[in-house]
Amino acid sequence: MATDRTERSAGSSGGGLLGSAASALALPVAPLYGAFLSYLVFHPPRKPHHKKPADLGLTSTDVVVPAAGTGRGIHVWLCPGDPDRVVVMGHGLGLSKSASLAQAKMLNEAGYTVALFDHRNHGKSGTDRAGWNMSGRYTDDIIAVVRHIRSTPEHAEARVAVYGFSLSTFGSLYMLRKAEDCPVDAVVFDSGPAAELRPLFRNFIAASGLPLPGALRRGVSGAALRQVFSSVATAMLRADWPPKAAGAYQTTPLLFLAGEEDAIIPAEGVRALAERFPLAEVHTLPGTQHLQGVKTHPERYAETVLEFLGRTLKS
Repeated sequence: MATDRTERSAGSSGGGLLGSAASALALPVAPLYGAFLSYLVFHPPRKPHHKKPADLGLTSTDVVVPAAGTGRGIHVWLCPGDPDRVVVMGHGLGLSKSASLAQAKMLNEAGYTVALFDHRNHGKSGTDRAGWNMSGRYTDDIIAVVRHIRSTPEHAEARVAVYGFSLSTFGSLYMLRKAEDCPVDAVVFDSGPAAELRPLFRNFIAASGLPLPGALRRGVSGAALRQVFSSVATAMLRADWPPKAAGAYQTTPLLFLAGEEDAIIPAEGVRALAERFPLAEVHTLPGTQHLQGVKTHPERYAETVLEFLGRTLKS
């Protein structure tokens, strides 16, 4: 965000005039680059796991869960705990399951079995080159892992929660549309989701979440790129959003953790969505940016999540 302020400041100087000229010259390519970024956001360059469960003292088994369209399937770290209480954990867009290890350690130390997975096109999971129905595809990853957990003898009667992060929180909520075929007992959301989709993609660009040449960051080219990117990326999701407050959306306990200073998925958007569902709880963490709650308020974060899961996964 400091970069954005610097660029706006430069706009009032001679350098700003040069920047405006460069932006105008880049206008013909801005829509094409916006469309390219729309594909890239769902098919990002893979980041290697920066940590493994053993680095945090967690015991784990590698599991590969078949999932349509992914080639080699969905890669899972299964950390054993109470077989009757299982939490399935995703990660933010462009990251991997290693980004969720701090929360996994918190849960495993509290006795839960934890299944961390990489979404398709992320980490060690398979590649899916499709550019359509991305909401359904990423939601299917979560459903595949939950169904696998429930198919094993030791977890056949388990109470299961799903734990989503950032843009993957959308799939964690969207999966409740298929609750009759894949029921879950509770869902936890960290930094999302929100009631509207398009603003989130514009926010993602503003937060430097994607590579962007300088001439396409500002002026007429920047405006055109943001418009195309937010429109095309939203269309690629092909989501009926927000979900209607019916069926499992009325009966499933939901915990939303929002950062007061989240510039990508603002807390007010999270609250606007949560208000639709009768069993939703929203906790706003002060002074907290996107996905930083476990760091800015570790004790409050842990107490909130563990109290919620203690109530909702009670056998």
